[in-house]
Amino acid sequence: MAFRTSCAALVLLFISLGRPWAAGAPAYSFSDKSEVIGQSRSGRVQMGESLIEIARKFDLGYNEIADANPGVDPFVPGNGTQIVLPTSWILPDTPVRSGMVINLSELRLYYYSKDYVRTFPVGVGGEGNLTPSGTFKVMEKIVHPAWYVPESIRKENPNLPKVVPAGPDNPLGSCALRLSLPTILIHGTNKPWGIGRRVSHGCIRMYPEDIPRLFAVVPTGSTVEIVRQPVKAGMRDGRVFVEVHRSDMDGHEDYFRMAVHLLRKKGFIRLVSMEKLSRATEMPGGMPVDITE
Repeated sequence: MAFRTSCAALVLLFISLGRPWAAGAPAYSFSDKSEVIGQSRSGRVQMGESLIEIARKFDLGYNEIADANPGVDPFVPGNGTQIVLPTSWILPDTPVRSGMVINLSELRLYYYSKDYVRTFPVGVGGEGNLTPSGTFKVMEKIVHPAWYVPESIRKENPNLPKVVPAGPDNPLGSCALRLSLPTILIHGTNKPWGIGRRVSHGCIRMYPEDIPRLFAVVPTGSTVEIVRQPVKAGMRDGRVFVEVHRSDMDGHEDYFRMAVHLLRKKGFIRLVSMEKLSRATEMPGGMPVDITE
């Protein structure tokens, strides 16, 4: 399925409709007592579909759908195969819930607006080009950006020009947000298969249909907090959930100990079954798991 959405056209459409969250881009309410958003679902693979195509259809990254369906071939899952759609998430553990939070460990972006949050899958930097963590600001919003190819990338591929103009071959997509760390952009992509993967040179990539939705509502000056949180914990309807993602660092983290520390910090530890917590942290599946005693 091809998506050729114009950033400028979508921004104008959203403004004219007075609806910053378009159809297919739900906003979730949240509070201190309800930190788990969305609902995971199940579905069946249709003829000729891959998990990569299904992930995009449900605004998921490759990592999410692959981790939620271990044992299923991501490229040829098989017609009629029942799969899990991991469309539920625990909010990252941050003191301020405004602006953007990007959790590199789960390859997902959260945008907070008042009492609502919207979330998108992203692609981030790979080995040797890790996306930095820290707190930044949105400094500039660019429609139809040209790509000024860094010298380090031109050394890897000498055939690249110094500048790639806007258009279908531009890896920055239809629009971009420049951060206060000048080398890092949040942008679209002409390689949507890279969403949910660590394959960029440090920038944060979004699906071509997602970047205009975010671009339309994020003001210049917004805070962008980039974190690494392979373990998250939260409560909904009086029950405690934990969500564990495979780390993008050395891969030897003690997820159980990290979870216990976080649960104590949030005051949830007395409500938790240690047996359930142990099972949830042994096999990271990237989805909220109920660990209530």
